[in-house]
Amino acid sequence: MQGLWLENQELKLRDDLSIPEPATDEALVRVLQAGICNTDLELLKGYYPYTGIIGHEFVGEVVQGPEHLQGQRVVGEINAACGQCDYCRRQQPTHCQQRTVLGIVNRHGAFAEYLTLPTANLHRVPDALTTETATFTEPLAAALEIQEQIPIHPQDRVLVVGDGKLGQLVAQSLALTGCQLLVLGRHPAKLANLTAQGIATGLADAVCDRTFDIAVECTGNPQGFESARRALRPRGTLVLKSTYAGRLSIDASALVVDEITLIGSRCGPFAKALDILAKGVVNVSSLIQAIYPLSQGLDAFSVAQQRGSQKILLSMNQ
Repeated sequence: MQGLWLENQELKLRDDLSIPEPATDEALVRVLQAGICNTDLELLKGYYPYTGIIGHEFVGEVVQGPEHLQGQRVVGEINAACGQCDYCRRQQPTHCQQRTVLGIVNRHGAFAEYLTLPTANLHRVPDALTTETATFTEPLAAALEIQEQIPIHPQDRVLVVGDGKLGQLVAQSLALTGCQLLVLGRHPAKLANLTAQGIATGLADAVCDRTFDIAVECTGNPQGFESARRALRPRGTLVLKSTYAGRLSIDASALVVDEITLIGSRCGPFAKALDILAKGVVNVSSLIQAIYPLSQGLDAFSVAQQRGSQKILLSMNQ
């Protein structure tokens, strides 16, 4: 089997990998397409000491598993929980202490020809959805998690800091709430994509301090965090969507004095993401910069690492 293997922060294309054997209650999935995200890039920088096949945003076809899923296109939730620990019993499987995480923690990922996941993690892709569109299910679900964590109303003033792949999905999903939304970024072309969808945008200096109820940080850098913090009114809410390879220095006193609520946010609802994609109310096709065959995966990563790049997809059928 061919796949992209990460070890000691070095990525290699290998063609000597074994096709994984699904455990009890797992399915073997032939990967059709997978997307490179910022977490994958942070893993290359040492965000987490992972060795193995990376990648977690994917669409695949079940080749071994329950009869009702065999031959079906699926997407998969990335956390494989034990089902027995306190967090699992509290219906919080994404925080299971024994969990494996697709392409991130102790489970080989999606940048390969095959992967395995618990059948409970799999969601069938509606026939009307293209494989390219469905590949965005996992990151859109992560964007939607914000609305699972905090209520957002039309009167709320909401700021999204960052116009990258995640920031674009966060902005589009938040726009569905009718809130008073503004997106800050550094790339006019990316901001223009949001403006064309009726979303207000601006450059970094477009915001007055202490004017927003909610700020969502999607840049993954200290400057973005500080911009989001300064934009919040007292008792505002700061949502962190980025993973950081390095440490983040913050002005803790400012958070205390202004009584800011700080929320970490990651994995989200797949069913809702698939429903939104099927309705076509979020535009993901404009985020695709290029599609590479798996055999050119190293070139794909080189492009994905370039400043200002959009979504790079890997196709296993090319």
